[in-house]
Amino acid sequence: MPTYGGGRHEHGQNFLTDHRLIARIIDLVARTDGPIVEIGPGHGALTRDLQELHRPLTAVEIDAKNVRRLERRLRPEVELIHGDFLRWRMPEEPHVVVGNLPFHQTTAMLRRVLHAPGWTHAVLLVQWEVARRRAGVGGATMMTAQWWPWVDFSLEGRVPSTAFTPAPTVDGGILTMRRRRDALVPVREQKRYREFVHAVFSGRGHGLVAVLTHLVPPRRRQEVKARLAREAISPTALPKDLVAEQWAMLYAAMTEWGWAPGGRGGDASQDGAPRGGASRGGSGGKARAARDGRRERTQEPRRAGAGRRGARGGSRG
Repeated sequence: MPTYGGGRHEHGQNFLTDHRLIARIIDLVARTDGPIVEIGPGHGALTRDLQELHRPLTAVEIDAKNVRRLERRLRPEVELIHGDFLRWRMPEEPHVVVGNLPFHQTTAMLRRVLHAPGWTHAVLLVQWEVARRRAGVGGATMMTAQWWPWVDFSLEGRVPSTAFTPAPTVDGGILTMRRRRDALVPVREQKRYREFVHAVFSGRGHGLVAVLTHLVPPRRRQEVKARLAREAISPTALPKDLVAEQWAMLYAAMTEWGWAPGGRGGDASQDGAPRGGASRGGSGGKARAARDGRRERTQEPRRAGAGRRGARGGSRG
């Protein structure tokens, strides 16, 4: 059975015990439609209330002890999977994802969800700083910018560390993700768009004017400056300062002005502090994006038996 590492909390076990916050998460899920997939039900703090929504519910849990406990507590119609979420094949049909994610596995699990095709909404409890940055509060990360045309991120509140047992060293945050019905960039251009975002975050120069003018032929550079002025984007603004619509607009404009991918792109690998484009240098950004471009291998876990099947669930309910 896969684990997150040795020790007492080998599966990242920080169980959510604050009933008010549990109710808040359930309320957010109740506003959505369709089947539910829960990551890491743990002791079932969320699962027991999720099953009261009377929607198809699949719970993916890595800890064998928790699986046995949940088998006794949950209704038989709840599908309980025993295995590693990062290896479990997510449904292709529309569904809603919910979970209290292990803090040390947040980025990997977010990437796993984002790359999955079927979900329409996600309600996730993650580290506070990750939730803020993913939602673009105080500046967006490259990882957020690379998904913004297709996914809307929102910060729904802070969760104090005292809401967990045992208490982690940092607070949590409720992050919601909604797949846009009308994409800001055509889906067929995802790879090219992400390479554009990577090029801007890791480009040369300080400020967007300097970065963007290095990415187009010299004869088009005045158009870049004029367009930024028309859109009221400061020439000294940094990539982290842009919002989703501005990224989409700049991608379309820069493509028209002759920008073309010149190197390897890919998703940003971490939810670290946002970088200000070339003001931090290009080589580090390229290596970071290349690391995140590696896709996780997935495989269907073995059935756990008795109608309950087998994910790196997190054991954090």
